[in-house]
Amino acid sequence: MQLDELVEAFELLPDWEERYRILIDLGRKLPEFPDAERTEENRVQGCTSKVWLIAEKNGEVLDFRADSDSFIVKGLLAILLKAYSGQRPEDIQRTDIEDLFQRLGLEQNLSPNRRSGFYATVERIKTIAARAA
Repeated sequence: MQLDELVEAFELLPDWEERYRILIDLGRKLPEFPDAERTEENRVQGCTSKVWLIAEKNGEVLDFRADSDSFIVKGLLAILLKAYSGQRPEDIQRTDIEDLFQRLGLEQNLSPNRRSGFYATVERIKTIAARAA
């Protein structure tokens, strides 16, 4: 499911219980994340849940892999990976994730802790992109 399709699906769903189910489903579809990669170095600080993030440079673009110990957070990570993976570092810097966050209705429906963890992950991605630029 692409980002535009995800936004459309979320707009059609009347309640947040169904949207949470989609988030959990997205998280389940994340590629396997090896235990060996679950290190403090790969851990995103500022998240209540445990979140691990890895970036790999492939030519001019960055690809990201991520995982969490929370089903909802895994779904949020899946959204971030759709937004940022396969992008050039300078495009990552310009991506307006706040607009996507609001279009999906996440701003008003996530707990403050999850929201802050989401943005901590965005900051980590942008820091990685700045270093790779």
